[in-house]
Amino acid sequence: MVGLDPSLEEAARDLGASSWTTFWRITFPMILPGVVAGALLAFALSIDDFVITQFTSGAMQTFPLWIWGATRIGVPPQVNILGTLIFAVGVVIAVVNSVTARRRS
Repeated sequence: MVGLDPSLEEAARDLGASSWTTFWRITFPMILPGVVAGALLAFALSIDDFVITQFTSGAMQTFPLWIWGATRIGVPPQVNILGTLIFAVGVVIAVVNSVTARRRS
C-alpha cells in the first residue's frame, strides 16, 4: 500500500465519489494483483505443507488431507476433477495476466 499513489484516491473524492466507491473503483483494482498473488501463495503452501497440516489439523479434514485420504483408497473421479479445476484456474489466471499485460503495453 506504500507504493500506491494517494492522488488517485484524492482525485476520486474531489470528483464526488464516496469512500466505498473510491475503494472499489480505485484502491481495490490497484491492490488486486497483490491479493491474488497472496491467495495463490497461501494455496500453494497449504498443498505443499502436507505433513504439517496432517499433524496440526486435529479433527478437521483439510483439502490436502482429503486428497491424500482419497488417493490412498483409490483415485476417485472427484480428485481428478479437482486437479483439473486447479490446473484450469491457473491457466485462466496466466492467460488473463498475459492479455492484460499486452493491452497495457
